[in-house]
Amino acid sequence: MTDRIWEYEGYRPAEERLRESLCTLGNGCFATRGALPECAADGTHYPGTYVAGCYNRLTSAVAGRRVENEDLVNLPNWLPLRFRLTGRQWLTPDTATVLAHRQVLRLEAGLLERRTRYGLGGGGTLTVRQQRLVHMADPHLAALRTEFTAEGFTGELEVEAALDGGVRNAGVPRYRDLDGRHLTHVHTGTAVPGTVWLRCRTRTSDIRVGMAARLTAEAPVTDLHEPPRAVQRLTLAVSPGRAATVDKTIALHTSRDPAISDPLQAAVDRVGAAPGFDELLESHLTAWDLLWRRAELEVPGEAGRILRLHLFHVLQTLSPHTADLDVGVPARGLHGEAYRGHVFWDELFVLPYLNLHFPEVSRALLLYRHRRLERARAAARAIGRRGALYPWQSGSDGREETQRLHLNPRSGRWLPDHTHLQRHVGSAVAYNVWQYCEAAGDAEFLHTKGAEMLLQIARFWADSARWDESLKRHRILGVMGPDEYHDAYPGAAWPGIDDNAYTNVTAAWVLTRALEALRALPEPRRRELAERTGLDAGELEQWEAVSRTLHVPFHDGVVSQFEGYGDLAELDWDGYRKRYDDLRRLDRILESEGDTVNRYKASKQADVLMLGYLFSPAELPSLFARLGHRLEEDTWRRTVDYYLGRTSHGSTLSGLVHGWILARARRAEAWAFCQEALRGDIADLQGGTTGEGVHLGAMAGTLDLVQRGLTGLETRAGALWLDPVPLPELSSSGYGFALRYQGHWGVRLRLEHALLEIAVPSSDRLPIDVRLPGRAVCVQPGETARLVLPG
Repeated sequence: MTDRIWEYEGYRPAEERLRESLCTLGNGCFATRGALPECAADGTHYPGTYVAGCYNRLTSAVAGRRVENEDLVNLPNWLPLRFRLTGRQWLTPDTATVLAHRQVLRLEAGLLERRTRYGLGGGGTLTVRQQRLVHMADPHLAALRTEFTAEGFTGELEVEAALDGGVRNAGVPRYRDLDGRHLTHVHTGTAVPGTVWLRCRTRTSDIRVGMAARLTAEAPVTDLHEPPRAVQRLTLAVSPGRAATVDKTIALHTSRDPAISDPLQAAVDRVGAAPGFDELLESHLTAWDLLWRRAELEVPGEAGRILRLHLFHVLQTLSPHTADLDVGVPARGLHGEAYRGHVFWDELFVLPYLNLHFPEVSRALLLYRHRRLERARAAARAIGRRGALYPWQSGSDGREETQRLHLNPRSGRWLPDHTHLQRHVGSAVAYNVWQYCEAAGDAEFLHTKGAEMLLQIARFWADSARWDESLKRHRILGVMGPDEYHDAYPGAAWPGIDDNAYTNVTAAWVLTRALEALRALPEPRRRELAERTGLDAGELEQWEAVSRTLHVPFHDGVVSQFEGYGDLAELDWDGYRKRYDDLRRLDRILESEGDTVNRYKASKQADVLMLGYLFSPAELPSLFARLGHRLEEDTWRRTVDYYLGRTSHGSTLSGLVHGWILARARRAEAWAFCQEALRGDIADLQGGTTGEGVHLGAMAGTLDLVQRGLTGLETRAGALWLDPVPLPELSSSGYGFALRYQGHWGVRLRLEHALLEIAVPSSDRLPIDVRLPGRAVCVQPGETARLVLPG
């Protein structure tokens, strides 16, 4: 296996769901799982096609209650293409003899290849070779080429291709008690000989879907209609030594697409105008080559190979085509149905990478949040607050999509879900606004939509803070932190915990940045914004006060995850490790035993330590100082050690954050956590979850670990700040990447041993100011700076 391909040898039914997710092909507008075209959805296989932002809402009866959920819709399956010898059963790996099977994902080409050799009995074999693409240049096209080669026999092969509208959302076992039939009004027809179409619509969101398929072969094609399927059949003559080829080209449109009238007519027109497979492949390869150039990454060894796979899936979910859409960052990509395709806070881990390569995509993802600002303000008003309250889970229109019940598969019980109390999403949105504007130099966005979001998020935090006379500090009560385990105090009658350190510190940061942004606005714009929002000097004084007095609890010489954390019981970690092989979902284990994780000092993932992920070692102490606390290096080191021993790492983000923090602290165990972050999806470390969709935040986060974490790269005050840390597993061989910074395209950074090289391509842009500890350099366009690092 090279660093440019991802390969699977042999057919293993138990691994199919994982392979299907990791072999998904997409272009930022839609994606299709890497399922075998001859296999229907069953316990082994799950074909799925998902369009970015295509949601539908259904109500189901669960545990005696009516529960409403919005899902990313599994759209009609365009893959079906099955085959058999005349008069015999259809050939699939589950029903026929498989002599050889190989699946190859070509990352540089965005191409999925498979080769299967079926044994037919009597010494005859049939080799099936397929190439599949979801077009990166034209985001509404996909194509499948199938070649059949006979050995040891001559005969006829029946081939059936279809567009299947009889699909449902059934890719996540714990959701199967919920209604998953999102499509209705499925109709099929023939456009011209050899081309069929399918149209349908979603049941409640009323999104119209049009799909058309063109089948090309050296045999006449017969069109049949077996609603909800549009079927095409042909008979091929096969003989030894000669491959018979069938090409299937499809077009997909929805009524959410710009610049079309009717999605069905648009699909029919597009597939009719599409060139043949070879020409489609050529333009597809060109588009991918341009993407790889903009996202150049040079990391040696196994780590580099996995990072390229991660980059591939990030680009397939969030490509330059995404910049034209009204979509957010789906936590599980466009690769499956876990989390119902919802948008959480994963953009916090994704945008810092995109900012320095595809800033136009970052801007579009922030516009998704801005368009839902009024919905966020309505959510704040609903709980008696001013400002904007962004939801923990978002979908089509920005309302809170977090389910009120969730299933514990271990106990079989449906339990209350309080994760909507994770109100720190607003801080993540504000952080992303600030980071994007610093990296892209987009003053126009900061002065307009960015300032509007910062203002309303800051207003929410200021209005949420309650003055505690005994503490002489402001407090934020009744929330949940990123940990996700603790949703209430032991024995409490209501959910929520108080003064989550991550929530309070990031709220103080938001208030500070909002004040800074307002001061930097041109005076006419500042006056306009103040008049539109009712902002006055008294409110700004309140923000200043709250930003300096939010309570941050401590216990035993460390930062407390929340007020009262130090009073919780210690968990018998060794005892539980002896009883259970995997403690990642410790909350489910304890609930199945009639206990609750709320009683214990145990975290699912980084919570307090997220502060060390967001803020540099120089910035974090200054944040605490503004709040009236001294965060000494020794205090932070003790805090890291304290939570490191009390975390179950039940999220793929946990290894990433811990690896980042430990690398910055120059700790030997950093690489073990980095490896866990790298292997999270490819090894399915969460136990079956990758088959339901990749973990996009963790994938993008590993890329950013190389880009910012190990280099100490920051974009602030109009300069690139660098403070590299040695990670022997990478530094010894060196690593490098290209980035886009404030209008400079293709700035290249490379680190090897103690040498840092920065190359700025020729342009008419201003030089780049580079700041390192104790010195500053100015790199002119067309120049390369080589700097020896201390130590």
